[in-house]
Amino acid sequence: MEEKEKCPKCGADLGDVVETASGRKLQRCSKSVWNSETRKNEGCDFVKWIPFEPQPLEEKCPKCGKNLVLQMTRFGKKMKKCSGGGWDKEVRKATGCDYIEWINGTIEKLDEKCPECGEPLVLFTTNAGKKMKKCSTAGWDKEKRVATGCTYVEWLKADYMPA
Repeated sequence: MEEKEKCPKCGADLGDVVETASGRKLQRCSKSVWNSETRKNEGCDFVKWIPFEPQPLEEKCPKCGKNLVLQMTRFGKKMKKCSGGGWDKEVRKATGCDYIEWINGTIEKLDEKCPECGEPLVLFTTNAGKKMKKCSTAGWDKEKRVATGCTYVEWLKADYMPA
């Protein structure tokens, strides 16, 4: 039988690895319980964050042709980046290919019409797992920093599944 890793604060066994809504993995002390109402640990407050390993993708880099990998920042933001790129800790500069594509969420088409303008609605899921129905004509002008198109948005419960 494999020896369980111990909590460095209280010496108890660490619990099972769990995944957050944003995809990050962690292990809590077995003497700790997560209270979803207060959004805090009760008992021992030790949490061990498990590093996200880059996952190879079957896509090629548009700049150099090498494979892309799915990587996550320490804050939970996801990105596709070139496997030929790296980081030189000594000089503190990027090395190799610098291609990065940030992943902002997923969009699914729905069989519903917008109550404001009549165009089709889409289901947008953020990286953190939050879901909203919004008009397919909605957008954002980065330069002017204003919303464009229809402004209809309906935030949904986390367990919502499209019909």
